[in-house]
Amino acid sequence: MAEVFVNCTSAFVALASVDFERLVGFYGELLHQSARPYQRDRYAEFQLPGLRLAIFKPKADQVGQFAAPGSGAMSLCLEVTDLAGAIAHLTHLGYAPPGPVLTASHGREVYAYDPDGNRLILHQGLAE
Repeated sequence: MAEVFVNCTSAFVALASVDFERLVGFYGELLHQSARPYQRDRYAEFQLPGLRLAIFKPKADQVGQFAAPGSGAMSLCLEVTDLAGAIAHLTHLGYAPPGPVLTASHGREVYAYDPDGNRLILHQGLAE
C-alpha cells in the first residue's frame, strides 16, 4: 500500500469573527501593521515572522459552526522582546490581561484575550 501523507507547504492561524472589522482593527493596532491582503467585511491577513494570521467573516449560514464560548485549547502565542511594553499596549487598546505575569523555566508570559475572546499568550524568553 502506498504511503499517504499531507504535503503541507505552509500553515496559518485563522480566526472567524462576526464582528470582523473590530477584530481586524484590534490586530492591526496590536501588530502595528495593515492587513494584506484585505477584503472589506470578508477576509484579512497579517504577516508575522513564521506565521500568517487570517481573519474572516463567516457567511450567515456558517456562523454557528464558529460560535464557541471561548478559545478552547488553541492560543495565539506571540513572542515579544518587551513583555511590560506589550502589556501596556494591550491595556491601551482596552484589553488588559486579566491575570498576573507568570514565570516559567522558559521565560515570562501573560495571558490575554482579543475582542472575540480568543486567547493570546504574550511570552518573553529568558535573556541569554
